[in-house]
Amino acid sequence: MSPISLHPETTDTALRAAAAIDDKKGLGVVLLDVSRLLVITDVFVIATGTSRRHVKTLAEETEAQLKAEGRKPLRREGFEDGTWVLLDYGDVVVHVFDQETRDYYDLERLWGDAPRLAFEPADDARSESSRT
Repeated sequence: MSPISLHPETTDTALRAAAAIDDKKGLGVVLLDVSRLLVITDVFVIATGTSRRHVKTLAEETEAQLKAEGRKPLRREGFEDGTWVLLDYGDVVVHVFDQETRDYYDLERLWGDAPRLAFEPADDARSESSRT
């Protein structure tokens, strides 16, 4: 099977979503390339908030940052409960969980065959530069 290359806009959207989450101190940000495994989307962005309010804040910031780039979600779910918020942009689906819900659904294990896209949280980049 030949490799599928992601459209640059898809990669850019996923990275912008991850950066927005990281800017608001989201935890465990992971980007999964599910393009070879699913026909409905190309990338999952998965992250964790420390509370229901934090989960909502991470999702709201992601939505605001992507809206500034001209992207609006096709669907948004879970804002009422705040344990798992989903933002569906078609090619990119953002999942923001609280820790208990993320552990329960364990999307990284479920989609374990999906390659991970490189993303370095800003805190990691800052601590790397301070070591040199």
